[in-house]
Amino acid sequence: MAASNLVPGRRVEKHAEPGIQAIAFSGPSHQEWHLSATLPEGQSRKDLFGRVASWLRRTGVRIVSQEVFGLPYRAGAGLQEITAAFGEITWPVTWVENRDETAAPLCGMQVWGVSGLPVEPVMLEGAVLGSLFEDEGARYCRLGGLAPGETTRSPEDQTRAVFEQMDAALSAVDMGFEHVVRTWFFNRDILAWYGGFNAVRDRFFQEKQVFDGLMPASTGVGGRVPLGAALVAGLLAVKGKRQAVRAVAAPSPLQCPAKDYGSSFSRAVEVVTPGTRRLFISGTASIAPEGRTVHAGDAGAQVALTLDVVRAILESRGMGWNDVTRTVAYFKHVPDAPVFARLCAARGMPVLPAVVMNEDICREDLLFEIELDAIRPY
Repeated sequence: MAASNLVPGRRVEKHAEPGIQAIAFSGPSHQEWHLSATLPEGQSRKDLFGRVASWLRRTGVRIVSQEVFGLPYRAGAGLQEITAAFGEITWPVTWVENRDETAAPLCGMQVWGVSGLPVEPVMLEGAVLGSLFEDEGARYCRLGGLAPGETTRSPEDQTRAVFEQMDAALSAVDMGFEHVVRTWFFNRDILAWYGGFNAVRDRFFQEKQVFDGLMPASTGVGGRVPLGAALVAGLLAVKGKRQAVRAVAAPSPLQCPAKDYGSSFSRAVEVVTPGTRRLFISGTASIAPEGRTVHAGDAGAQVALTLDVVRAILESRGMGWNDVTRTVAYFKHVPDAPVFARLCAARGMPVLPAVVMNEDICREDLLFEIELDAIRPY
C-alpha cells in the first residue's frame, strides 16, 4: 500500500494484489474507491467476478458503477454471473465486448464505489439506470448501461432514445445536462455512422443549451454491445451543494478543441469540490494540433504521441501519472496491445490502473485511444 498527496483529512492510497489495482480517496466522512481488475493467465471470468466481489466485501465498498470490458455477454448469462458473485444488482452495469472475438486476454472490470456513505439506485420504469450519492460538497449521479429499448430502429433514432433516457433519469434526481461532466458512448460499427451520431448529439445539446455552458468530457469508440443495440452509454453528473463547487473545461495544450472538427466534447473537464480536484480526460488519440490524424499505420508512434498529449493535459492542471485513478486503453488491432505497457515502462511511468481492450476508434486511421481520470486533494 502506498499513500500520496497527503492533505489534512484527505489522502489517496494505492492498493494492489494480483490482477487488482485499487485507488482509495479518503475524505472527512467517507472513502471513495476506484478499482481496475484484469484476468491473469489461467483464470476464468468466474474467478475474476469472484475475486472482485470478495475484495469489495472485505473492504465494505458499496458499488456506484461497474463496467465489464472484453468478455462475451452470452445472451444475458453475463448478468447472471455478476448476480451470482455480487448479489442483487442495484447499480448500473455497462457491458462491452471486444471487437474481435479472439481478443480474449484483453478484458477486465472496473468498479467505482464508496464506503461510509449510502448509495441509492436511480430507477426509471422499474429498471436500474444509475446510482446517486452525496458527500459534504456535491451530489454525484452515475448512469450506465443505457441502451435503446427498440433495436430495430436506425442507429440515429436509437441514439436519440438513449439521450432521452439520460435526460429523464437526471430529471428524476433533480439534475439536468448542465450538471453532466462526463459521457461515454460505445457504438456498434462506429465508422459506419459516427457522423450521424454526432448530428444527433449536436441537436440534443442545442435543445438542452449545453453549448451555452459546459461541454462534457467524453469517450466515443466502437463497441460490440449486447442484444443487437446500436450503442450503450453512460454519464456522470455532479451538482454542487456549495458555491465552491465548479466544473470547467480543461483544454489540451497539444491539440485543438474537438468541436473544431465536428465532435461536441471537451478534451477534459476538471471538477473542483472543497478540498478535491478531479480531472476527467476524454478519449484521446494521435491527433495533430489542427485536427488531422498523425502516424497513420504506426501503432507505437500513435501511442507515444497520445501519452504526450495526456501528460500535457495532466501537467496543465498540476497533476501527473501518479494521480491517475482509472484508465481504459483501446486498440483497434489485438497484436498492437503490448505496445502500451512497453512504452509506459520505457518512460518510467507508474503501472496505471488500466484495462486494455480491442475496439474500433472513431477514425479508420486511428489505431489507439486512451481515457483516464485523476484525483488530487488540495
